[in-house]
Amino acid sequence: MPDISQKAIHMPESPIRKLVPYADIARSKGRTVYHLNIGQPDIESPIAAINAIKNMDLKVIEYSHSAGFESYRNKLATYYSSNQIDVSGEDILITTGGSEALLFGLMTTCNSDDEIIIPEPFYANYNGFAMSAGVNVVPVTSTIEEGFSLPPISEIENKITKKTKAIVICNPGNPTGYVYSEEELMKLRDLVLKHNLFLIADEVYREFCYDGAKPMSVMQLDGLEQNVLMIDSVSKRYSMCGARIGALVSKNKAVIAAALKFGQARLSPPTIDQIACEAALDTPQSYFDGVQTEYVERRNIMVNGLNSIPGVFCPMPKGAFYCVAKFPVDNAEKFCQWLLEEYSFEGQTVMMAPANGFYSSKHLGLQEARIAYVLKKKSLLKSLVVIRNALKVYPGITDIEENKNLSKEKPQHDQH
Repeated sequence: MPDISQKAIHMPESPIRKLVPYADIARSKGRTVYHLNIGQPDIESPIAAINAIKNMDLKVIEYSHSAGFESYRNKLATYYSSNQIDVSGEDILITTGGSEALLFGLMTTCNSDDEIIIPEPFYANYNGFAMSAGVNVVPVTSTIEEGFSLPPISEIENKITKKTKAIVICNPGNPTGYVYSEEELMKLRDLVLKHNLFLIADEVYREFCYDGAKPMSVMQLDGLEQNVLMIDSVSKRYSMCGARIGALVSKNKAVIAAALKFGQARLSPPTIDQIACEAALDTPQSYFDGVQTEYVERRNIMVNGLNSIPGVFCPMPKGAFYCVAKFPVDNAEKFCQWLLEEYSFEGQTVMMAPANGFYSSKHLGLQEARIAYVLKKKSLLKSLVVIRNALKVYPGITDIEENKNLSKEKPQHDQH
């Protein structure tokens, strides 16, 4: 039998989905599993998008333009303008999800064996995208003790080599929920200009900022117009994860023209999904106001609840709908598997995403897990009861006093 490729062998497994078989086993035993592992909102998608699908009168579902429907791109540009992002439809390439946008961005800007610098922990699939594009990830570590703020610029600059082609950030952040300040983004701008790099920013959580935090887009950074690529998606904004529509946005004409060639190779983004997403742009602000209020309440329940458990520490995020918590356990991945495989409390258990998979550095995040607070508040409260009681009996408990002291020192880290 022929061997599969080295790329296939080394493609990282998703920390978000790798424990699914254990969750299936738990359910087969009749246990309720609270899924805190994946960012699948339970918020209803906008009615305008649903109605657009229901009311389609197409006789043929045709290919769209490889760049996406012109009407959708122009309407999307109007949406960006309302967020002080000055672009036209010609600056936008519609993609099959934000994932494809990032993959196209990497393949467009980087040669094989080039390097990209990413603050870790980061969205785990960045590792997979980089491997697919033949690009090497160079991590620079942010820490839970500092609330996952941007590492010192000097540390980032020390990572730059002749092979460095881009810096990649996620703002607001997945998995940490951190929102970069204007000061942090300005420092990145200066560094990118100094070394003539690209800045690729995943901004799919723009609508999810709390406690007065304001999302500043990299597209708003003066003087960086030719260096910036913005990654976007409808998945979280409109609770339309299954629509698989994203966008690659840049005022660099060469970038968009080159990315279009990759778009032509995959023919076109999905037609029906674009119809729904174009309609979703008519969603009123009241929808987002209600969603924000709901997520703030869910966040407060989850983060405050975690910090009330002996030995657990979790910084208060100001964006997205994730948090990373440090647990007093020997190994968070073992703990997460144990919860599904061996533990239940009153017939219930929880599924979390081990955070070591969100780091590129192999020795980091071993006591941390990412939690998505996307369930209803009643379910979040129940999941906290499960975690609290599980930690009383888990055989690999450690460092309760150390984490307790950390919680006292930084109970709700000020991100800015």
